[in-house]
Amino acid sequence: MLSLVFAAVSALVWGAGDFAGGKASQRTDSFGIALVAELAGIPLVIGWLIVTRPGPPAAADLTWGAAAGVVGVAGLVVFYRGLAGGAMSVVAPLTATTTAAVPLLLGLVLDRRPSTLALCGAVLAVVAITFVSAGPTGGVTVPRGTIVAALGAGLLFGGYFTLIAQTSHTSGMWPLLSGRLAGVAGLLVAMRVMRVPLRMDRASVALASTAGVFDVTANAFYLVAVRGGMLSITAPIASLYPVSTVFLAMAVDRERMRPLQITGLGLAAAALVLTAA
Repeated sequence: MLSLVFAAVSALVWGAGDFAGGKASQRTDSFGIALVAELAGIPLVIGWLIVTRPGPPAAADLTWGAAAGVVGVAGLVVFYRGLAGGAMSVVAPLTATTTAAVPLLLGLVLDRRPSTLALCGAVLAVVAITFVSAGPTGGVTVPRGTIVAALGAGLLFGGYFTLIAQTSHTSGMWPLLSGRLAGVAGLLVAMRVMRVPLRMDRASVALASTAGVFDVTANAFYLVAVRGGMLSITAPIASLYPVSTVFLAMAVDRERMRPLQITGLGLAAAALVLTAA
């Protein structure tokens, strides 16, 4: 039960970070946003390590963390590139649904099998994510490349959920630190090879930094959650982040919630009840 609480909290925090990152993506390149976000989270992880003082990390845990970090930051870049295509109503739900489906399926193979009710709740969470993150399509034709980017981002995010879950309970937050450092290194190499300039105004840096702080905090909650629960259940609940993103869009941007999104919120609540049963 406690693992579900941590997973739900991680979803709320991730949604806030996604909202800030989405705002930044309207102003600057996705590589810059991802780099600043990764750097902003490092001091926070170091602070947690100083306070909690876990033992020396095993090489395997650092490796899993680094792999998860590279995959996760690649997902961010691809996701923001997809949003730049102007079809957010397609990119957001497709990415979010794929993100939840990947660890759900892999968790059934790698982890112990959940109860029937819990599994139904996890599947319902995937459906809820699709509904909540859906926006009006307006009859716009979506390029194939945008759809590929959305699916790719979802696969990468789902891969992050699965990879970071392979770390041991005793490693504490060390995998998050190795993940952030590996993510920064990977971004710098990619930007150098692709000759991507880093040009960001103060507002973009502030938004990206906020997204990074929220992101690494959500990572920590998810890590605690998945270590105390099952991947196939915890990850879909943590993937309910579009819920808080939608609420923030209503509060800040004065967006109106569509009937499909309201239905999605009801399904999300039902999913939480079923997984906790």
